[in-house]
Amino acid sequence: MRTLGSGAIPATGPASDDFTLREEPWSLFQDWMAEAARSEANDPNAMALATSGADGLPDVRIMLLKAFDARGFAFFTNDQSTKGEELAENAQAAIVLHWKSLRRQVRARGSVTRLSPEDADLYFASRPRESRIGAHASRQSQPLVDRATLVREVAAASARFDGGPVPRPAHWSGYRIAPVSIEFWQDGAFRLHDRIRFMKDGPGWRRLRLYP
Repeated sequence: MRTLGSGAIPATGPASDDFTLREEPWSLFQDWMAEAARSEANDPNAMALATSGADGLPDVRIMLLKAFDARGFAFFTNDQSTKGEELAENAQAAIVLHWKSLRRQVRARGSVTRLSPEDADLYFASRPRESRIGAHASRQSQPLVDRATLVREVAAASARFDGGPVPRPAHWSGYRIAPVSIEFWQDGAFRLHDRIRFMKDGPGWRRLRLYP
């Protein structure tokens, strides 16, 4: 699993070339992400994640994309959260990243699998200590009486670990979306946008240009 900014995927062309002529999506996504990291004021890796449970009703929220490679897009969450429960019922999801400063967006959708415990442990250990403690204290998506209750539970979790290691909770894990399609959108004058969709085709990708 490659974290953002690793430069692990070799580019097939400069970021300034005609992106609609790229042969595969991953080097293009890496180029666009790198440009977003330079231009976006906050969280260039912010994405909207859409899931749905057994009832089929869509649910969407903003998440942070934490890694990507040719296998897919990775994120982390509490398994007992609403998104975790929905993914357990329907292991499919869609994402969109929108970079306002660049007037670009990327959409993707596909099946979802859990990351290995080793990958989850590795990322969890990289988080600030306070965030690791918060993962133990928060019953994500469950009703909360007031903020004072949350503050007390965080303090209790902090005291429990008392300066020692903070292990990954069993209910906290990572997920990977293996996309069956990835679409790149670039704003154009008078709504004459450029759109290119890559669709999974066996081991490779099929490219299709779309009307705006």
